[in-house]
Amino acid sequence: MTFRITGLDPAPFRHLFGLPDDDLAALGVSRMVADAHPGYPDRIELRDAQPGETLLLLNFEHQPAPTAYRSRHAIFVIEGAGERFNAVGVVPEVLKIRPMSLRAFTCDGEMVDADLADGTELVPLIERLLADPRVDYLQAHYARRGCYAARIDRA
Repeated sequence: MTFRITGLDPAPFRHLFGLPDDDLAALGVSRMVADAHPGYPDRIELRDAQPGETLLLLNFEHQPAPTAYRSRHAIFVIEGAGERFNAVGVVPEVLKIRPMSLRAFTCDGEMVDADLADGTELVPLIERLLADPRVDYLQAHYARRGCYAARIDRA
């Protein structure tokens, strides 16, 4: 089964790029500078920031459905990130190098399955979860901190 992995649309974050730190803080956003690689996974381009790149750490509602599974959590976005990651059949390196949690949701936002896998073993798990006809989409989360990573759909 083919699948598509997408990062977040950069548009909702562009108004934050370049804001003074005090203005960001008033919005609950922190500016950070990557000091290691890997270590700061961007949710738009789905790559780890390079040392010296600035990122914004903010709270993001990744599961807005009005169900018990509605959820928000901290994410990093590289300041100035451009094109969102959007590829069929490709697992980006940022996901491959970490333990991942995949959560399977119906079109109504109800979770019907979930499992853990090492990032190098994601494809069989993606295929198994998407084979369930109840599943509309998957969300990938970084297993250690629980942060949203990316969306996965049938292609």
